[in-house]
Amino acid sequence: MAADEEFKRFKQIREELNLTQSAFAEELGISATTADIERGRTRIPGQVVKELLKKYHVNPLWLFGDSTQKYLHADKVYLNPKVVTVDNTGNENIVLVSAKAAAGYPGNVGDAQWFEKLPAFTIPLPEYRNATFRGFQVDGDSMTPALHSGEWIVAKAVDDLESVNDKQMYVVVTVDSVLVKKVRMEKQSGFVNLISLNPDYAPIRVDGAEIREVWQVNSKLTFDLEADSQQVSLYSLHQEMRELKQEMKRLVR
Repeated sequence: MAADEEFKRFKQIREELNLTQSAFAEELGISATTADIERGRTRIPGQVVKELLKKYHVNPLWLFGDSTQKYLHADKVYLNPKVVTVDNTGNENIVLVSAKAAAGYPGNVGDAQWFEKLPAFTIPLPEYRNATFRGFQVDGDSMTPALHSGEWIVAKAVDDLESVNDKQMYVVVTVDSVLVKKVRMEKQSGFVNLISLNPDYAPIRVDGAEIREVWQVNSKLTFDLEADSQQVSLYSLHQEMRELKQEMKRLVR
């Protein structure tokens, strides 16, 4: 990130707090005002970075352009992906996690070298921009009829459990597994129920603190595409009804 962006972010925090330069300086323990920092005449001192984190939960990595996560709260669990890879143009890849690779995913969730060994690609469509996406292979039949074993799903990174709703499907990465489920929160207990679409599978109850990443399923790749015979039959019936009505009108005349 360019140095002037660092100063803009510092100023942005002050303006969001609705403080003058002198009042902000007093809050941060700076003599005079924060004008020199905002104008780029001096770098942000370490003590100021510490105070921004302590008083306002400002993420130091965000301040210096190394993270998109602006605030840090001790009582909140963040689920942002720990590792992303980019192509030779600097755009984020969609890393593919096969059913076999999923077994090692939880233990390597922060290992950049492990992720760089996985296949990756990009999709040049607007639906796959301005967010981090990852591909996962479905294993098993717990999410039938929506998802079948062997299919691939593309999912978008979720920042935290507060962003999850029970109408979507998610890839949930826990400390020891990668699961595709619907998610239902227990707000009072902090536990999460992972629910299958297939009624033969009972819900799995996990502690929210054991969840490392969550990805919202937004599309899938299937290689066994068939026409929906039921829809075809209904269309044929509809056509027959229309023809019958037309024939009756002719007879009435």
